[in-house]
Amino acid sequence: MTDALYSLGVVPVVAIEDASHALPLADALIAGGLPVAEITFRTAAGADVIEIIARERPEMLIGAGTVLSPEQAKRARACGAQFAVAPGLNPDVVRAAFDEELPFFPGVMTPSDVECALSLGCRQLKFFPAGPAGGVPMLKALTAPYKHMGVKFMPTGGGTLENLADYLAVESVTAVGGTWIAATDAIRAGDWSGITERARAAAEVVRRVRGGAAVS
Repeated sequence: MTDALYSLGVVPVVAIEDASHALPLADALIAGGLPVAEITFRTAAGADVIEIIARERPEMLIGAGTVLSPEQAKRARACGAQFAVAPGLNPDVVRAAFDEELPFFPGVMTPSDVECALSLGCRQLKFFPAGPAGGVPMLKALTAPYKHMGVKFMPTGGGTLENLADYLAVESVTAVGGTWIAATDAIRAGDWSGITERARAAAEVVRRVRGGAAVS
């Protein structure tokens, strides 16, 4: 999972309101060379969207976001999510995800958060909210004391196409979570071509920073 996310470099974070938009969204991201999404549980449609994409577009790497309870961790796995993400660090949710064998990225912002996550067996963490918490300089500072522990981060919150390369250049970053690629308003408006173009632009930055084939 870590290798797959590292290769993709960017994870669109999506709050989708209508399950009928699931496949057009997936197809737009695939067309843009970014076959991955974190579908958040912030909306009532989230679980259905995950289930539809997991079933109909198996080439997509699909995760569940805003997983705030053990029950949601179990539901994410049952729907077909391949990983799950939370904005904070709840030991009960971490344990539930582990019980489900669901790769889980709990949210952290401070050294104490990181050490709590390490004590629970987590090495893949979400740095959130990345921008307000200090961005790239803070992420580098947070990485330094724990680099030897193999800690990796998915910075989310404040990421843009303009600062994507800076985040990707940080050695501890697995991938960058971002809402700008497939924003709720764009999905609501059916702007699939715009989503494809933003996905393609992000994938090109990943290619430039981390190597690999250009996106066609």
